[in-house]
Amino acid sequence: MKKLLSLLLMAALPALAQVTVGEQWVRATVAAQKATGAFMTLTSVQASKLVGASSPAAGAVEVHEMKMDNDMMRMRQMQSLDLPAGQAVKLAPGGYHLMLMGLKQPLKDGDKVPLTLEFEDAHKVRSKVVIDAPVKPLNAAAH
Repeated sequence: MKKLLSLLLMAALPALAQVTVGEQWVRATVAAQKATGAFMTLTSVQASKLVGASSPAAGAVEVHEMKMDNDMMRMRQMQSLDLPAGQAVKLAPGGYHLMLMGLKQPLKDGDKVPLTLEFEDAHKVRSKVVIDAPVKPLNAAAH
């Protein structure tokens, strides 16, 4: 009985690592543009990290951060983004975001972009969440 209980608890662990995704969207592009940003709010039940992303609409998807450095706004790739337990982490223009690079076609207002987000919890267990992010106009701001 004790062994069965521990097996059931182990099976429940992935459910505890769930990350909810809300307010997702991707910025529209112009004809020759090969990169754009994806934005959303991530909330994890337990401490975890966003460690990667992919999309059939892009050759590569990277986690990026924009921040001021010596009075200049700079963008850098991040290997992961910490998601503290129970705290919403906003990916928004001018801050953390996903960069979709090597776009396979222009993205226009109203399109949907499939994204697969990969997370890693404190026990190094990885999970994926698949979402569809609506494309919003070029002048769309953070919600």
